[in-house]
Amino acid sequence: MVWQKRDTPGVDTLSSKKDFPHGLWQKCPKCSEIILISDLEENLLVCPKCGHHHRISAQKRLSLILDKDSFKEWDSDLFSLDPLKFNDGSPYQEKLERAQKKNVHLDAFLMGEGTSEGIPLGIGILDFFWMGGSMGTVVGEKIVLLFEKCRQRRLPVIIVSGSGGARMHEGILSLMQMAKTASAISLFKNERLPYLSIITDPTTGGVAASYALLGHLNIAEPGATIGFAGRRVIESTIHQKLPDDFQTSEFCLSHGMIDMIVPRSDLKRTISRCLKILSL
Repeated sequence: MVWQKRDTPGVDTLSSKKDFPHGLWQKCPKCSEIILISDLEENLLVCPKCGHHHRISAQKRLSLILDKDSFKEWDSDLFSLDPLKFNDGSPYQEKLERAQKKNVHLDAFLMGEGTSEGIPLGIGILDFFWMGGSMGTVVGEKIVLLFEKCRQRRLPVIIVSGSGGARMHEGILSLMQMAKTASAISLFKNERLPYLSIITDPTTGGVAASYALLGHLNIAEPGATIGFAGRRVIESTIHQKLPDDFQTSEFCLSHGMIDMIVPRSDLKRTISRCLKILSL
């Protein structure tokens, strides 16, 4: 009979095979705390131990930012095609169909109008759970439409970004959305209307390099990954070791890339306060 067992350094002694009731618990990816999902949801999907902000869907984002029952969706019928007949072992058209069946909206960007603490605004949200929140032609088109409609209606714009970048399945057509969205924002800003960019984890690639960092105010959630290329690509290019906190919200704030870091619980109040100031 074995009376003692030696722990292997660096190996979690909690068995990975230990069963928890499905859908009842969730493990925090940052501190490994096992949390009741009901407690996590009550805390706005923020870990009560370490403050890690879990990724959330576009619908939940709406409920956190907008007043109840105030949202009216725009251009919900737009969907991506497959102009390149892209196939990387699985046809792009099939991936689109799977994502559309899995989600309630037809592409990664949800947009419309609503109110936040009584303030009318236009809002757009990239859903990371829709093909990684990638930006294809439809996402770019909907962003442009959002700014054009809000420019005509004299509404401020809020965009919440969470994306892996441009959608490679649409090739150069995806990359063209960077210039297209930036041009729409420039026209919008010429009308002296406020644009607040909310940056969540992760916001990378072509999204970070275009509209996500073009707000009058760029506001990030704590601990979000923000950047263009990945850490390993940069380190192999410059042949230097990057800081441990590189490409985090905190690093970007200290280097002037964003304007403030706001916890999820304070986001709605911060948005309304900023819009009141910018609208003076």
